[in-house]
Amino acid sequence: MSAVSANSGSLVSVPAQGPFERSGFEAFGPHGIFDGQESGRSRRSVAAGQAPLRLTRRGRFVFYGLPLILLAALVLSLAGFLNAPAKAADSASELSLTPTVTVTVQPGESLWAIAGAVAPERDPRDVVADIVQLNNLGAARVLPGQQLFVPSK
Repeated sequence: MSAVSANSGSLVSVPAQGPFERSGFEAFGPHGIFDGQESGRSRRSVAAGQAPLRLTRRGRFVFYGLPLILLAALVLSLAGFLNAPAKAADSASELSLTPTVTVTVQPGESLWAIAGAVAPERDPRDVVADIVQLNNLGAARVLPGQQLFVPSK
C-alpha cells in the first residue's frame, strides 16, 4: 500500500500509514489474509538467536528435582554400605574362637532348657541367641536327636 505523489514531474512512491500497518505486525499473511499476529522478523532481529527458555512446573521438577532425588538415593546407599555394622576382623589375631561343646537334643527338650543347663549363671535369652547363631538356626526350634554346638562359657 503506497500513495503516489507528484514532485516536479516525477512519481515517487511513499508508504501509506493504514490502520493495520504498525511496526512489529504484519497486516497480511503470504496469501493476502489478515492474521493479526506479531511479525516473526522483528522478534528475530531483536533477539538475534534463541528465545529465552521457559520451564513449566513439570519441567522444573524434571530438571532440578529428579537429579536431586537420584543424588540423595546414591548418598544414602553409599552411607549404608560404609557404615554397615557387620565387619570381618582386620587380622587373624583379632579372631576369637568360641569354646563350644556338642549337645544332643533329648525328646521334650527345648533351647531354653538346654541354655539353663549349660550356663545357669547367664541370662537364658543370651545363651539361646548364641546357640541359634552358632548353629545357623532359622528359628528357635530343635528336633530330638539333633546335634547342637552350645557355648561353654
